[in-house]
Amino acid sequence: MQARKKKNATALRLVGSLLAQFRRAAGLTQRQLADRLCLNEETIASIEQGRRPLKFDLAKDLDRILDTKDALTVTLENLPEMDKFPLWAEEYIDHEREAITLSWYENQVLPGLLQTENYARAVISNDVPLLSEEEIELRVAFRMERQDILHRKCPPSASFILSEAILMDRLGGDDTYWEQVRHLRTCADLPGITIQVMPLGRTAHAGLSGPFILLETPEHKLLAYTETQRGSQIISDPDGVSVLARKYAMLRSQALSPEETKGLLDRLLGER
Repeated sequence: MQARKKKNATALRLVGSLLAQFRRAAGLTQRQLADRLCLNEETIASIEQGRRPLKFDLAKDLDRILDTKDALTVTLENLPEMDKFPLWAEEYIDHEREAITLSWYENQVLPGLLQTENYARAVISNDVPLLSEEEIELRVAFRMERQDILHRKCPPSASFILSEAILMDRLGGDDTYWEQVRHLRTCADLPGITIQVMPLGRTAHAGLSGPFILLETPEHKLLAYTETQRGSQIISDPDGVSVLARKYAMLRSQALSPEETKGLLDRLLGER
């Protein structure tokens, strides 16, 4: 684990040092550069100090403004792969990137693919034992990167079922909450995405054993994924996948419909 952290930190410091060098060569202060990019000065400072990862879109903008001949972008493309996720989650992430269908049930926290950056930061900051600021920002950045699959030219067909209890929490505070609710409502209108809320007070519930994810690979292989406090499991056995698929089908019939869920989100937003 310490070796993984050291490798990540080294990569972040390398990119940060390059950015600082290019910025100084261009005769700009951190504030001046941030102003040109419509960013906070702290964002530039954090990247240069190796506390925040540099994203590809921002690297392209920096290369243009600093006239680096694409040096930052090329550096990011050729860095050794950083450990973006816990070891026990990496296999699932590989499948998620290529999935053609996703069916995701959550009862405590929003699915990572639907989280805003501030909500993700609030979730990750609650990890125990506490993570360093550098680790938090790294995980937030890569969680946001995962969401690209919902916006690609051929996105997966994605179904999400969320416990209403998730919408009652205020992780990150009120501003983060309302931003997240608005984002959920926007996601509910994206092509290929359906969101359903499982309301509280039901007399029957097929998801009492906890959250799980079903996915279909490009080869049409059906897999399931579950997480615990300290690990995870990829389920490929057809009988095991079938059990969870039947649970998900039942959950879809017990939850609010997609249109009813949009109405619930609209009412929440109207109460602000």
